[in-house]
Amino acid sequence: MNAPRVVFERRGTGEPLVLLHGIGHHWRAWLPVLDRLAEVHDVVAVDLPGFGQSPLPDVPPTDMHGLVDAVVEIFTELGLERPHVAGNSLGGAIALELAGRGQVASATALSPAGFCSSRELRWALGVLSGHRMAARLPEPVLRAMFRVGVLRHLSFGMILARPGRLTVETALADAQALRAAKAFRMIAKAGRGYAFSGVPAVPVTVAWGTRDRILPYRQSRQARTRLPQARHVDLTGCGHVPMHDDPELVASVILATTGAITPDGTVAGGPEGAGGDGFTTG
Repeated sequence: MNAPRVVFERRGTGEPLVLLHGIGHHWRAWLPVLDRLAEVHDVVAVDLPGFGQSPLPDVPPTDMHGLVDAVVEIFTELGLERPHVAGNSLGGAIALELAGRGQVASATALSPAGFCSSRELRWALGVLSGHRMAARLPEPVLRAMFRVGVLRHLSFGMILARPGRLTVETALADAQALRAAKAFRMIAKAGRGYAFSGVPAVPVTVAWGTRDRILPYRQSRQARTRLPQARHVDLTGCGHVPMHDDPELVASVILATTGAITPDGTVAGGPEGAGGDGFTTG
C-alpha cells in the first residue's frame, strides 16, 4: 500500500522527533511546545490520516494495528528512520505501540488511551462527541462565544485545565478540526476494547495530567502496573491536552525522554540548565 499523504509542520534540526495528536485534534495542538522542541530536534508535527487537513488513505485503518501501520508509512514517506515520538491521547497510544514494535528511538505518551475501562472509554468518547456536535455551530457564533471568557471555559474546560490561555483563533481552529475530523467515528469505533499490552524495549515516559477529565489521572495507576519499566510523570495541574496548560513542563518531559536534557532540566552531558523542571516521577 502506498504511504498516505499527510499534512505536517517541520521545524528545527537534530535527531527527528514526531508529534502525534489526539482524536479529533490536529498538528497545531503542539504549537505551544513546537519551537522549544525544535531547538534541539528536527520536529515533525503531523495531521494523522483523516484528521486536520490530512485526507483519509485509500484503505482506512480499522484498528489500532492498522493505524500504527499508517504512521510507520508516514515515517517512510518523510524519510524518518526510528525517530523519537511523542503523542497525546490517541497519539500517546500510537507512540507506545510504536515503542513496543521497536520502531522508534523513544516514546513519550501524554495521557495515552489504552489504560481505561470500557465504561471510562465510553465516557471519554461521549464527551468528545458532544464537543464535536457543539463545534457544528456557525463560525460567527463560535467566534463570538470564544471571545467571552466564561463561554470559552465552558467549551474547553473538560479538555484543558486552563482554557483561559487559549486565544480565540486557537479555540476556533480546534473546534473546526474536531468538526471536520473525517476519521473520528471510524477510529472511535476501532478503539472500543483497545488496551495497551506491549513491552517497549526503548526509553518510554508516560505522563498524566493530574486534572485530566477525559482520561482521568487515576488511569495512570494502570499504566504504572502495565509498564513498570517506564518513567512515569505527574503533570501537576494539567488537563487532557497538557501542551496548552504547561508548555515548558511538557517540553521538558519530552526532551528528558529523548535524552536532550536530564530529568532535572539540565543539558544532557553538560552543566548548564536548558529547560524547566517541576514534574514528579514515580
